[in-house]
Amino acid sequence: METFIHQVVAGIATGGVYASLALALVMIYQSTHHINFAQGEIAMFATYMAWTLINAGVAYWLAFICTLLLSFSLGVLIQRIIIRPVENAPVLNIVVVFIGLLVILNSIAGWIFTYTIKAFPSPFPKEPPFGLYFISSHELGSICVTMVLLLLLYSFFKFTPLGLAMRAAAQNPDSSRLVGIRVGWMLALGWGLAAAIGSVAGMMIAPVVFLEPNMMSGILLYAFAAALVGGIDSPGGAVLGGFIVGILENILGAYVIGTELKLSVALVLIIVVLTIKPAGLFGKVIVSRV
Repeated sequence: METFIHQVVAGIATGGVYASLALALVMIYQSTHHINFAQGEIAMFATYMAWTLINAGVAYWLAFICTLLLSFSLGVLIQRIIIRPVENAPVLNIVVVFIGLLVILNSIAGWIFTYTIKAFPSPFPKEPPFGLYFISSHELGSICVTMVLLLLLYSFFKFTPLGLAMRAAAQNPDSSRLVGIRVGWMLALGWGLAAAIGSVAGMMIAPVVFLEPNMMSGILLYAFAAALVGGIDSPGGAVLGGFIVGILENILGAYVIGTELKLSVALVLIIVVLTIKPAGLFGKVIVSRV
């Protein structure tokens, strides 16, 4: 029974990471109606920035905050310099840009930091919390960090004028322009927030999977499955989908298919959702009349 509880709790912890990255995917999708295939590489690059700061002697949580600011700036720059010039281009052009960005960030990280696997520190104690042996301190800490992040984001988009303006710009750009909202900069801020959210996912998962340029490839696949399960246009659905995918991955990997085939859980979920319920659990079904 304790083993089962541990698998569920560990699934919640990794599900929180998937939820963070899935939320970043949804934020980009809401503003561009495209999937950012480079979201995982942006998170990986941000994690390397955190690793560099920590190795330079910066305290972990100060490096954490600095990484959020740096990754936010990186996301804004990517939107203004790379994405903005092609935002009205055909879909295939934008997909190629996203894939090119993925390859470029991966190559730059390998060139600067090498492809050697590196250990990334966890800010949480090594001893199990409160004497509980079915959950590690890092798993519990990851859950807490994820929940605080989601609560802050919810409050920002729900109660602040800037958050409301960003939601309006993503959902209805034309009407937003008519009321004086600078849509271009709102979208850039959305990219910045998505990059910052993704960096949290990278820093929380790096102590588990270790740090190397390809560390987020599988995580991005799980996050994509989470976003589809919850609804690719539903932030709340993406968060719930992340926890669902995390728990399913751990339980099925431990008791049904084994750890070698755990990645296939995400692929099967993607196929099933796209076949049976493409809008996901909370996504909007769009009907066009002709």
